[in-house]
Amino acid sequence: MIAFTYKSVYYKLKRYIALKKFFSALFSLLLFAAIGASIYFYPEFYNTQLDKIRGMYYVYKGDKAYRQWKLQKAINYYQRAVTLYPAHYTAWYNLGNIYVAYEDYYSAVDSYEKAIEYNPKFIVARMNYGVISTEKLGDFDGAIDQYNEIINVKRKLWSIPFIFNNKRSTKMNRGLAYYNIGVAYKQKSIYSGNDWEMRRQYLLKALDAYSNSVKILKKDYDARYNLALTYHLLGEYNEAGKNYCKAMELSPMEYEAHYNLAILLRHMRYYKESLEELEKATSLITDSDGNTNRQRYVFDVMNDVTRTILAGADSKSLVEKIDEAPLSAKNITYVHGKIVASEELDKAIMENFKTCAFTKIYEENPEDFESESFNNRGFVRVPSDDLR
Repeated sequence: MIAFTYKSVYYKLKRYIALKKFFSALFSLLLFAAIGASIYFYPEFYNTQLDKIRGMYYVYKGDKAYRQWKLQKAINYYQRAVTLYPAHYTAWYNLGNIYVAYEDYYSAVDSYEKAIEYNPKFIVARMNYGVISTEKLGDFDGAIDQYNEIINVKRKLWSIPFIFNNKRSTKMNRGLAYYNIGVAYKQKSIYSGNDWEMRRQYLLKALDAYSNSVKILKKDYDARYNLALTYHLLGEYNEAGKNYCKAMELSPMEYEAHYNLAILLRHMRYYKESLEELEKATSLITDSDGNTNRQRYVFDVMNDVTRTILAGADSKSLVEKIDEAPLSAKNITYVHGKIVASEELDKAIMENFKTCAFTKIYEENPEDFESESFNNRGFVRVPSDDLR
């Protein structure tokens, strides 16, 4: 009886295994039949998926060539990739960057446009599109549209301590977009020719954009400097001077703010203070890029101011000017009769370049900035060709 029971269990188990194999084979057959039927009835879907796989392969090859700076190979691979897989926006973006390297700006913009088409929140592509449109193609309105899209785009903000935080980058991108809008409108003002009212309107829009930019990019020299320059071009010398000073505080060793403040002070007939800023500018430009033409131009302006001072100054004031020392003796270290770098000297030099002549003038002569000719929202023609 026991043997019979064991035998029955054995045959039942054997039948169960046989049935399992049968149904497994049947399921596999039906699955393959279903796949075959779907391929027959929906061939385009499967061709698309196959093209995506092939496209991803060419993207991989393109990325590898791009990293090795084999640009023509990269272009060939990326073009194959986007032909097979047009929605691969990163491939379009990389193509745009390579075309910029080749100075093929129209192809670059077309590629960025494709990247944006497939990923409307692709901020970097929009930014590059705007920069190339402004700087290389003169399409200011197209650039401004892209920057406005960056400002208005809605993104989910995530913050995981020590791991991920996109709040800062999103904020920075908005600040840069405002800054670039200012650049575009300032460029439009340059191309407006002798239509002073139109130029003024563009400058006011640039001013608004730069003002928004510095609220976000609080420590950015370029944003602050361009805000000051726009105030200067609009004839608002009070705000221009204040912002040139703030730009100097942010980056004391950049020559442009010193030079343009010197032009503003010369225009207002503060010649001695203008000369001080010109001296700083000439020192910085000589130490920086060695641009001979730019140096010569600044030296010519400085000579003009010097001649003006000489024509109207008495001998006593000139002696005082010559005897003035920018650094006290305690801040200078001598070795074998030569000045050498020291921490005190570096600090004194930085403080000297941070010092802004305009602040003292404004505190002592506020009435010079309250008159209608020097402080208004209207457009006042200034010698803009002198500005840098």
